[in-house]
Amino acid sequence: MNTEPRRLNVPLRALLLLALVCVPLSLALAGPRKARKAPKDPARWSTEASERLMGAALNSERGWDLLRSLCDEIGARISGSPELDEAIEWSAREMGNTEGVAVDRQPVQVPKWVRGEESLELIGPRSKPLAMLGLGMSVGTPPEGIEADVVVVSSGEDLSALGRAGVEGKIVLFDVPFTTYGETVRYRVGGPSDAAELGAVAALVRSVTPVSLNTPHTGTLRYREGVTQIPAAAITVEDAEWLHRLQERGMTPRVRLKMSAELHGDVPSANVIGELRGRELPDEVVVVSCHLDSWDVGQGAQDDGAGCVMAMEALRLIAELDYRPRRSIRAVLFTNEENGTAGGAAYAAERGENHIAALEADVGCGPARGWRLDLRGSDGQRSDAATYSPVLSRLEPLSELLEALDAPSIRPGYGGADIKDLAVGGTPAFGLDMDTSDYWPIHHTEADTLEKIDPLTLRRNTAVMAVTTFWLAEMEGSLRD
Repeated sequence: MNTEPRRLNVPLRALLLLALVCVPLSLALAGPRKARKAPKDPARWSTEASERLMGAALNSERGWDLLRSLCDEIGARISGSPELDEAIEWSAREMGNTEGVAVDRQPVQVPKWVRGEESLELIGPRSKPLAMLGLGMSVGTPPEGIEADVVVVSSGEDLSALGRAGVEGKIVLFDVPFTTYGETVRYRVGGPSDAAELGAVAALVRSVTPVSLNTPHTGTLRYREGVTQIPAAAITVEDAEWLHRLQERGMTPRVRLKMSAELHGDVPSANVIGELRGRELPDEVVVVSCHLDSWDVGQGAQDDGAGCVMAMEALRLIAELDYRPRRSIRAVLFTNEENGTAGGAAYAAERGENHIAALEADVGCGPARGWRLDLRGSDGQRSDAATYSPVLSRLEPLSELLEALDAPSIRPGYGGADIKDLAVGGTPAFGLDMDTSDYWPIHHTEADTLEKIDPLTLRRNTAVMAVTTFWLAEMEGSLRD
């Protein structure tokens, strides 16, 4: 994934300023109006509606107010926590305040994992506490902790080369530099089981980030069936490289790891669904989505509070147009994306019929460049270029509309974790494609807090979500006709 810095350019800032100054407030901020009959020229109305949605989104402070409430008043909201339960009620109440939107809660069972107290201390060749965060779903250590020598590896191949003789009874540290998230995160997800197969007593993982200010990044792991479950934690980039240097100089780092983490089984939770029924094809659905849960650190502002606000506001802005789109629109706030994706799986299994498209925002709140489009074949695998070509051609009018927001790009790519099952089922899945240069350094950390969000960019990304959602709900036919 591209991590090159990319800021709002001068023409876009000029456009946003023009919208803020020139769009009549009576148009941009008006409440619900009596729905008009279907227009004689749907294409012209679609363009007019898109322009109105842009103006309304760029003028509105409501998205920022919602995000401030979610982050400052509720905060971190891991699956199974009272904070997530509160966020579910909060979002249902907020979406229910919009006329024409029906709100539902879809019950979902989710895992409850509690971090508890944790610490990591270097005890040789010198003594020093080390910053750490236990990985989600990890087992804990005995109360006295685990004390062992550390062996540092840079890849799975390095680990295999050590074999059981070089790993058994030790703590394995995966010091793997960031390339892309998809390539590097596999060491966090599967590394502990790889180490356990060779007899390791615990695992440490270099935080999955290209940039670090001595900040550990948590995230989930997945234990393989039949493999001993060992405690696992993330440490900072700086400490991972330091321990690696010690090893290269012939020294053996030794640490004491303490974790009281516990898994408490599955507990009730819910996806929150707000629906605006379509005027002509109400049984055909366009989903605009995010995930409401977060990790238990920080405030979950970028991951994924901003995405939730974009989805909620896109639905509200469309509902407050005086003309209802052809198809139904559902804003879905999924539960349990971070440590299980139970919400996305439950939605696809129970309510995934007759979906025309699914949109998701889940890579922070950098400036949107457009969309990543995920098309799958009947085997669930990513489609080839020949399949993408006609679909991308059909999307050219949408791309032209998004030029005004400097977000015209629509390219093949990953849609998102929560809508993956819909994509596998044949639904075209769109992932909001944003600049992530400011995202990965705070991803899954205590630093994921509200002040990292640019309110102007939040408005602009909301406009991209609203325009795209409306266009897909209003278009003639479907993308795969």
